[in-house]
Amino acid sequence: MNYTSIKFEIEDRVALITLNKPERRNALDDLMIKELLDAFTSANRNPMVRALLITGAGNSFCSGMDLEYLKKYSEKTHEENLEDAKNLMRMYQTLHAVKKPTIAVVNGAALGGGCGLAIACDFIFAGKDKAKIGVPEVRIGFLPAIILVYLVKRMGEGSAKETILRGDIYDSETAFKKGLITEIYDDHSLLERCFDFTNSLIQNTSASSLNLTKDLFSRFQEMDEKNVMEYAANLNALIRKTDDFKRGLNSFLDKEKIKW
Repeated sequence: MNYTSIKFEIEDRVALITLNKPERRNALDDLMIKELLDAFTSANRNPMVRALLITGAGNSFCSGMDLEYLKKYSEKTHEENLEDAKNLMRMYQTLHAVKKPTIAVVNGAALGGGCGLAIACDFIFAGKDKAKIGVPEVRIGFLPAIILVYLVKRMGEGSAKETILRGDIYDSETAFKKGLITEIYDDHSLLERCFDFTNSLIQNTSASSLNLTKDLFSRFQEMDEKNVMEYAANLNALIRKTDDFKRGLNSFLDKEKIKW
């Protein structure tokens, strides 16, 4: 796909996806949602990609849904709005299900649907002064329906409910205390620090171990305790036969540092 509202680059085993509509504060519309879905799928399938970073061009990460786009859709039928909402749902589900580590680089406002993009990732790093993250939907008569599940997963039901019902927007320090973000970096070095973190992660961890661990987390949410334990035992047996396990075990026994 030829992207027009995002940039998709791969360098040193890291895919960098940049929302690229700074004049609209990188707001989500149907085209950007379609392109993000394609980019997430491509990065997940590409054997040369070990991790995925998401950021925004300009001064915003993603300001949420494009309000002009929502206004246009409010005049359409329920069936058309439902199909559009399901496309948004599929985009978040695909990002959350990526088997490789996903890192949100929150360089500015991450509001509503933009907050959803961040919290669907494994790690969220935010700029100290410029980052803002929150879900103000109730203030404009909307609701964060699709992203609610990811807010609950990250914050817990009580904190997520308080945040949503008040329509709160947090600075980076408050978001960190609330458990919404992983770490805070200086704005000028944010992307560089995120690349350093990502490169360290992929050099010091096994790709197959990370992929199967993320899969286990997904299954943990879908299965009851008995079935998830059976699945976990199967994965435990499966990974013992992988080349990564054999390399890792030998390097540990030989007291040699392995570079993945």
